[in-house]
Amino acid sequence: MSLRPFYIFATVLAFLFFASCKGGGKQPAAAEGREFPKVKVPAVYTEEAELKDYIVDHYWDSFLALDGPIDSALILGVPKGEVEQAFANWLAIMDNLPLEDAQGWMSKLFRQTEAKHRADTSSRFYLVFSEIVSRYLYDPNSPLRDEDLYLPFVRGLAASPCTREDYRRAFIHEAQMCAMNPRGSIAPDFRITRADGRQFRLHQVPARYIILFFSNPGCHACQDIINDIMTIPDINVRIERHEIAVVNVYIDEDIESWLGYESHYPRNWFSGYDAAGIIRADLLYNVRAIPSLYLLDSQKHIILKDAPIARVKAWMTD
Repeated sequence: MSLRPFYIFATVLAFLFFASCKGGGKQPAAAEGREFPKVKVPAVYTEEAELKDYIVDHYWDSFLALDGPIDSALILGVPKGEVEQAFANWLAIMDNLPLEDAQGWMSKLFRQTEAKHRADTSSRFYLVFSEIVSRYLYDPNSPLRDEDLYLPFVRGLAASPCTREDYRRAFIHEAQMCAMNPRGSIAPDFRITRADGRQFRLHQVPARYIILFFSNPGCHACQDIINDIMTIPDINVRIERHEIAVVNVYIDEDIESWLGYESHYPRNWFSGYDAAGIIRADLLYNVRAIPSLYLLDSQKHIILKDAPIARVKAWMTD
């Protein structure tokens, strides 16, 4: 999902929330579960920024006040799919907020999740809802994945007495990995070896924007991303003008296979491999799955971290 549809969807969604305050919707049949409760914004809030902040702040209040079954189909009596959609919608509303603000709302959501568990320790809500948050924000296959947003929530999971002890070690590790290279920090520099044996460093690459692409030879998902990158408007002209550079790095051990495949990569890319193996050892970057994309600015600050290609392309086409 690209940034522009995110912004458009957030605006439409906010309108729907505001309109819903004028009257309640029809409740579905009991067998189908209840609707996810909509935010009711007091009339005193009229400015767009105030409205948005109120919705983000109070989005989960009515839902977490519910009592209801939690099973494979329902969460607090609301269909599980509807709860997941509500979470995706909430992320969409927060998408263009400052990261620090969005992380604050994620911290609040964890505290609310924890409080719900404390109020009813027999409920499976804490476990089930935390799984949704993890799957949407940390699963490497999720189009909404965002380690920086997941960080406040998983830090809560790692420290909370509500967390099962057999899960705690995994959450501690996830929190440590998510804390690496936050957006706005300078991307760690490292040496890259080209097919002809010449070497260069990431920080030596001159460009307004750098797409750092961790890939494998012959990987179908990697080829899809290569094709997507090549559809960025005027990509070759922008590479020639040093507006964009693509740094394509192989981080695994089968260098011979990579050398045999290297000629398939675009000739105007900076393609090479991590001969020292420091990326693979999780010393510099948390590459949980291949392919993985970062977007850097000219000073090598991280703009996007392990981002879906749609987000990278949206940034490049703004």
